[in-house]
Amino acid sequence: QVMWNAAVHAEFIHDHADYGFETPGVKFHWRTIKEKRDAYVRRLNEIYENNVRKAHIDIIRGYGKFTADPEPTIEVEGKKYTAPHILIATGGRPAVPPDSEIPGASLGMTSDGFFDLEELPRRSVIVGAGYIAVEMAGILSTLGSKSSLLIRQDKVV
Repeated sequence: QVMWNAAVHAEFIHDHADYGFETPGVKFHWRTIKEKRDAYVRRLNEIYENNVRKAHIDIIRGYGKFTADPEPTIEVEGKKYTAPHILIATGGRPAVPPDSEIPGASLGMTSDGFFDLEELPRRSVIVGAGYIAVEMAGILSTLGSKSSLLIRQDKVV
């Protein structure tokens, strides 16, 4: 959301001249928005976690699995938990293919790596056509990265 909003502001600045506004010398600082975005995300995570705790919900972090016990039970790091309602938030991690399968794959990054970028890349190539890929391409392009979006296309012979 924060990066999308930054791109929206950049787009407005690009269009200012069309509406009679002069905006000479406008500069964008990636590091500033990164720091503010990271602080915002930390603050949101704290708020969400506090709200969960206020609702008397236990957060248990670790590798969990359901057991064969008769009641709904999970085991996390060797300890069993039983409750009428159990939510397992699995999270997810992208799979990066080995270089032997796709040469150069290790030179890229996943969408998670976008949030670790210390500076705006001069050029970027986004592989994929899902909403995250399209959103990343739009944000990077609008903020000044010469961006390309690669999508798979099935060919009809």
